[in-house]
Amino acid sequence: MKFKCYFCKQIRKIMIQRIQTIYLALAFIVSGPLSLFFPLWKDVKGIDFHVGQNTAYTLLFGLCAALSIISIFSYKKRQTQFVYNRLNMILNFILLGLFVYQSLNLSGETLVSEKGIGMFLPIVSIILLALANKAIKKDEDLVKSADRIR
Repeated sequence: MKFKCYFCKQIRKIMIQRIQTIYLALAFIVSGPLSLFFPLWKDVKGIDFHVGQNTAYTLLFGLCAALSIISIFSYKKRQTQFVYNRLNMILNFILLGLFVYQSLNLSGETLVSEKGIGMFLPIVSIILLALANKAIKKDEDLVKSADRIR
């Protein structure tokens, strides 16, 4: 007797062989789990500041991760997937802007102005989303050219 669950069926449906799915999965990992582990910066006392300590950062990173997952599961609608990725890139730019604003407001002393690797995670996510959009555009062009031949 085989065990069949809804989630397993959905995982098999995701077309993992498409490169944009890999890019989107990596963008999810960068926006989701990795953002929780890497510190954004060190405060005046030298204590690491993580995403979970600020509600706005947590919400924005969570939205970015959720949009990546939604985009992965909307593989049948390439235009919708493209729009989700664009929206995700805008959210990452907003997040990056907040990080730049915060880093400019940190004290300029050498002991306090240590920036963490977590501040660069939105840049990595933006690059991965741009690569995914490029692959989606390539797929869309291929489908249009195949329709033109008929």
